Amino acid sequence: MKTRLSLLAALTILFACVPAIAQEPVVGVADPDSLFTSKDPVLNTNKQAAYHIMKDLLEANHWELADKWLTAEYHQHNPNVGSGRDPVVKFFMSFRKPTPVPEHMKTKIVAVVAEGDLVIVVTPREFTDPRDASKKYTTSWFDMWRFKDGKADEHWDGATISAPPPPPPAAPKTN
Repeated sequence: MKTRLSLLAALTILFACVPAIAQEPVVGVADPDSLFTSKDPVLNTNKQAAYHIMKDLLEANHWELADKWLTAEYHQHNPNVGSGRDPVVKFFMSFRKPTPVPEHMKTKIVAVVAEGDLVIVVTPREFTDPRDASKKYTTSWFDMWRFKDGKADEHWDGATISAPPPPPPAAPKTN
């Protein structure tokens, strides 16, 4: 009993010393474009393709350019989107409209890592704190692509299955 009380007291002290939110904010670099280059020609080609996927496709929604940056097979590991370039294009075009392609990327980028045929892009994400809806917090998101001949052939990210949309409101009853 005495050991249990000592353990409980130690845990209480430990948790009292830990801040409720102990986090450094996740922020992007000042010049994200500079992260998408490499002195290695293969890594540079793959980083440049990742750059255009991020800027031209995901940021500006110019999915008509997808054949320049994605293979036709494009293996997708996001559970909300089917594999193949055509299903990915159809998915994004169904709810996003094109905007002008910016000269420089506007998306905040934390890091870009390239090794072999893989490129990982880390971006900050901001969410509402589920403990206090008046507060926000940041965390990291990632996209990783495997490249084949300068085009993305496979993709991973941290996505989970999306909830279905809420049902439409019921029609008013008429008598």
